[in-house]
Amino acid sequence: MAWVDTLTEQIETIFSTKWDTRDGTVVPESDSVTLKDGAVKVKATFLYADLAGSSNLAKTCPWETTAKIIRAYLDCCTRSIIAWGGEIRSFDGDRVMAVFMGDTPNTNATSCAREIDWMVENVLNPKATEKFKSVSDNSIKIRHCIGIATGEAVAVRAGIRNNNDLIWIGEAPSFAAKLSDIRNYPYSVYITKACFDKLPESSKNNGKPLWEARSFNFTGVDRSIYRTKYTKKP
Repeated sequence: MAWVDTLTEQIETIFSTKWDTRDGTVVPESDSVTLKDGAVKVKATFLYADLAGSSNLAKTCPWETTAKIIRAYLDCCTRSIIAWGGEIRSFDGDRVMAVFMGDTPNTNATSCAREIDWMVENVLNPKATEKFKSVSDNSIKIRHCIGIATGEAVAVRAGIRNNNDLIWIGEAPSFAAKLSDIRNYPYSVYITKACFDKLPESSKNNGKPLWEARSFNFTGVDRSIYRTKYTKKP
């Protein structure tokens, strides 16, 4: 069979798939979803944390410095996510994606995000400036953004045997990813209205409102979102 015929056959096979769908009560792992036709529906909160300006870091700093900064950021994010009950489900360059489920996924995800923001502002940024000459000489500031959205999504596996991973279908993961692309320091944490509405009052107000309402165009529609510049010390 010609190579083009093999590829065409696989596309047709995938298009003819009848999904074996089930409801998930925990964050699915890749091995728990059948590659051929498995699909897991979940109600969850999705968090994307994205280091800003990594291309400029790579252009300006030695690769060793850039690698250390990205690694330090992802290490901090990963540890914080796990500490707050989230499950890491993908890394993409300088970005990490996590899923929160359970009783208080929105409270946990937003608390996690504000702690990461505190670490970037008070530890990662000043220590990078102190440690690396290429950072201080070029007045580089370490910035980032975290997007959080909650809702229904479906996890399926994509790829082939021994070369596959979960992909997430739904508005919530897509919305969270888009929010993490915003660059408007000092506002580094953005959440959807659905996420905000599920927060307890203590996570909305700490003697003063912690979140500011904004509008954000997503999929061609203006959506209500919230942002904060108020960090949370771990």
